[in-house]
Amino acid sequence: MPGVTGHLDHVARIQAEWARERPDLDVAPQGVIGRLHRLAAVLTEQLTTVYRRHGLGEGEFDVLAALRRAGEPYERAPGELALHTMVTTGAMTKRVDRLERDGLVTRRSGEGDGRRRVVALTAAGKRVIDRAFAEHMANERRLLDQLDPADARDLERILTTWLGRFESP
Repeated sequence: MPGVTGHLDHVARIQAEWARERPDLDVAPQGVIGRLHRLAAVLTEQLTTVYRRHGLGEGEFDVLAALRRAGEPYERAPGELALHTMVTTGAMTKRVDRLERDGLVTRRSGEGDGRRRVVALTAAGKRVIDRAFAEHMANERRLLDQLDPADARDLERILTTWLGRFESP
């Protein structure tokens, strides 16, 4: 299957080899899944470059962003943070430890319940995530602008439908 330039891309070459070696199998799904997989790797690298400029890894960015999205007072319980970032509570603890060490978050007892713990953005953490998120959105715009606007809208619709079949409401 030729790419935009008329040449076989990496995935098309793999499909052609499998089609030759295993003509009994339908390798068409590789055309979508393989390209999504390769594109995800490229996009992740492009996105994490921005995070690194702000001294953050992908996980730390996610934690700070989840706290910032919570609105004032920019705090969430660790379990809630894990839910909003889709990581285990163990991984969350390591991320929060690093962010606390860097002075970007604090841990404290929840209001009215000394047993309940919350993680909160510090003023420095809010400044970092606000700058990083603004640059992140500009970077995502740059990446998406490589598509025709109508194609981007179609792709969003298709991906929303497809992802919705895997995620529970």
